[in-house]
This record gives sequence, structure tokens and C-alpha cells, in this order.
Amino acid sequence: MKISFLIFFIISISSLGQSLVLDTDQMSLLTGPSYYIVPAVSGRGGGVKLAPTTSNQTCPLDVAQENNEQLNGSPVNFLLAIPNRGGGIRESMDLNIRFSGATTCGKPAVWRIENVNGQRVVTSRGVLGNPGRETISSWFKIVKYEDAYKIVFCPAVCKTCRPACGDVGSTIAKNGRRSLVLSSKDPLKVKFKKA
Repeated sequence: MKISFLIFFIISISSLGQSLVLDTDQMSLLTGPSYYIVPAVSGRGGGVKLAPTTSNQTCPLDVAQENNEQLNGSPVNFLLAIPNRGGGIRESMDLNIRFSGATTCGKPAVWRIENVNGQRVVTSRGVLGNPGRETISSWFKIVKYEDAYKIVFCPAVCKTCRPACGDVGSTIAKNGRRSLVLSSKDPLKVKFKKA
């Protein structure tokens, strides 16, 4: 009992220095409600959505942006690796991002980093919960970036793992699709709009 209290106390103290992530209404981002992830800069496409990996494909699905910046995309919700009282999300906390109520291949549509043809892309084939080595590619962080936020892949859920970290950015394919990928130089600046 003393050990679990000590671990909880250390985690609570370490999170005190991290600022709360705020939505577009300047309210704390929470683990329960659904949100749209939308670009914070005009001309960078619309909100984040599920998209077929190839044309006419319904499973598996990747994570992309709407081409029309007026569209919000599909709502997501968040699951913290270490739940906290109240469900408030702070910067740099490990979390899963999943599309609210959506499934891909019969499983929850959870964000994951996968290597596809030499590029690290964001897909929806991740694992919800169960932080550790087996699920390391399914954990992300939200970090303050200029006057908004960016989503970062640099999980700390496995103390012995050394993931190749990167910012989530967007790339435009020849067919006009805006796929989410890991980028070392051009993160997608985002904000969170309550659905």
C-alpha cells in the first residue's frame, strides 16, 4: 500500500510542472469528451479523419486530414497511460488517441506509428491502453508549440525502449490526400475543438 501511494505521489508531483492542454474554448482538455483535431493555421487543410490506405479500401484505415479546411474531420478522444483524478490532460503526458466510436478491421481505431515504404505514417491500427513495450507505437503526447500545440511521438511507457521520436506532420500525396506522418522539421500545428 505504501509503495503504490509513493508511486502515485511521485507521478502527481512530476505532473505539477506541466501545463494543462486547453481546447479552443480555453477549457482543460479531458479524457471523457470527444474533440476535433484541427489545424491552428489557415491553408493547412481541415481536421483529422480516417482515410482508406488505398482507394476503395474500407480496412485498414490511415489517419489523414480533410482537404477542405472548413471541415472538422472525425472526433477523437484520449486515454492517458496513467489516469488521473478529473481526467485533465497535461502537456507531455503519454496518451492514446482514438476515433470516437469508430472501428477499423473490427477493432477500435487507435492511432499508431507504422513504417510504410520507409516512411513512418500514422495509422488506425493501434492498441488501446496496456502501456508497455508491446504497445509503444500507440502512445503520443501533446506539446505546446508556438501559440497552439503539436502532437509528438516520443512515448515513455517503456523505460528500456528507445523509440525514434518525431513530430506528427502532414504530407500531401499526388492524389491530393493529406496523410499524417512523422516529420523532423514541419510539425502540424493543431488546436482541439470540442465535438
